[in-house]
Amino acid sequence: MTTPAPDAAPTVRRASVEVLRIFDAAYGIDLAGVERVLRGRAPVARIRLQRVEPKALAFDDPPVVTDLASPELHVGGRRVETLASARIYSFGVVSLSLEVMLPEAMEWAGFEDFAREAEREAEALPFWQSALDSLLGALRPALDQPTPLRMEEDYVLVTVRELDPPLSAAGLTEAVDLVPLLTHETRPLSDAARRDVLRYVHSYYRDDLVVLTWDRAFVLEPGDDGDVAEVLEVANAQLLELRYYDALLDDELPRAYAVAAAVRRGPKLTRRRYARAANDMRALVSEVTLISEKVDNALKVTEDVYLARVYASALELFRFRFWTLSIDRRLSLIRETYAALYDEAVATRAEWLEIAIVALILFEVVMAFVRA
Repeated sequence: MTTPAPDAAPTVRRASVEVLRIFDAAYGIDLAGVERVLRGRAPVARIRLQRVEPKALAFDDPPVVTDLASPELHVGGRRVETLASARIYSFGVVSLSLEVMLPEAMEWAGFEDFAREAEREAEALPFWQSALDSLLGALRPALDQPTPLRMEEDYVLVTVRELDPPLSAAGLTEAVDLVPLLTHETRPLSDAARRDVLRYVHSYYRDDLVVLTWDRAFVLEPGDDGDVAEVLEVANAQLLELRYYDALLDDELPRAYAVAAAVRRGPKLTRRRYARAANDMRALVSEVTLISEKVDNALKVTEDVYLARVYASALELFRFRFWTLSIDRRLSLIRETYAALYDEAVATRAEWLEIAIVALILFEVVMAFVRA
């Protein structure tokens, strides 16, 4: 792509920069309980996408969305409007969103600067921790096994809704270079790096566009719906849970191996106590398997081709398959370990039973001689 002449760049009239921070909060969250807790405190609703038919895209259990108190934010020395909200997912994730609104029409170069500074200023706010703590404190009755150490993901969506002059997706990519906006790089990238940045590009109508990267997305959407943003947030929430359970299993494997090694080294008559360790491992495997299926089924896109492609690209970009395979591999190793422990426990019980039978026989023989 050639770099356009500066006078060919459009003016951005309406846009926003949305910063997402997504946290693992619990093993599970009772969304009906969330609605009961929050009702009367703030507006509460279930997510419903705007541009698609319900049958075209289905949530396994639609997340609850609620408004938060919007923090004060200054960008470029001036106060800007912000909109804060939270989305709560049944598989234990809480996503906080802070949308920074473009305060006035800007030429493209000025808009790039605004987007970078808005992201930087928003991320530095104490809003994230205070809002999370306050929300989780209110939701405590609805949390199942709260997570003591919270893992998190972050993502940024730059959404343009009105340009002057109005441009098609092809016209915009000819008029401006999206790479600096997506990478925050000021130096020109190599051709290979540019191809990598612009690998996931989707458009359905002439005037809409989505460009996905690992940590940011650019969205050209002349309407007011936020369906693409919702789909990308779900993909990030799924990624977070897969990372969390992969790390959990990674920590569990050394303990499983240590227990198995202790069984091999220890005296056989004490190996029965490792049946309890096997039960604990089986419970962990069941828990991770259940939550992994819940994460996998969080969103099903069936008939909306555009959102299906965006969602599939996000999963590929976030290496969803890699994390899934990693979890499956670790689960398999732990299953093998607890199966071996069960075998040891069963063998130990059989040995004890044989000893008891031999002892009874000897007792009967001895008693027979005594009676004689």
